[in-house]
Amino acid sequence: MLFHHAQGLTSGCRAFASELQAAGHVVHLPDLMDGKTFATLDEGMAYVRELSFDAVIERGERAVADLPNALVYAGMSLGLMPAQKLAQTRPGARGALLLHGCLPPSEFGGWPAGVSAQIHTMDADEYGDVDVAREFAASVADVELFEYPGDRHLFTDPSLDDYDEPAASQVRDRALAFLSGIA
Repeated sequence: MLFHHAQGLTSGCRAFASELQAAGHVVHLPDLMDGKTFATLDEGMAYVRELSFDAVIERGERAVADLPNALVYAGMSLGLMPAQKLAQTRPGARGALLLHGCLPPSEFGGWPAGVSAQIHTMDADEYGDVDVAREFAASVADVELFEYPGDRHLFTDPSLDDYDEPAASQVRDRALAFLSGIA
């Protein structure tokens, strides 16, 4: 399950999902923003504030309601909220890919034993919560943190100005290795 970022279900999010699918993974890619995409992160976040963060998480929960429990939850920035909550609270979670930051595991009651995760963020990203990610990875044995040099936030989305091809390629390769280790 891959949840998109606040700029919506962009062609770049779809491209990332396609790369995972090309490697043999089934990817569910729900739209959390009513079909809307936004030119800037600020515009997307304004829409999210209208919806509420709780509504975004609830939409993510509804997206998995009819799917098996044994899923890997992936989220890009805003999408990491439902991904992380589901990985922490839905029985049977296989893992989590948290792209562009993370929340403290205490946000959803603590990290479950046996659920591995990767966190990918740039080391100077003001939105990426790198300090939270460092603390998370240091406190949970099954969590790996990958920091990339730079200050871009949505650096894995090739349809956005923040795209950083070398870093995005590393994320893709590491994510595929992670998923192959779970499957």
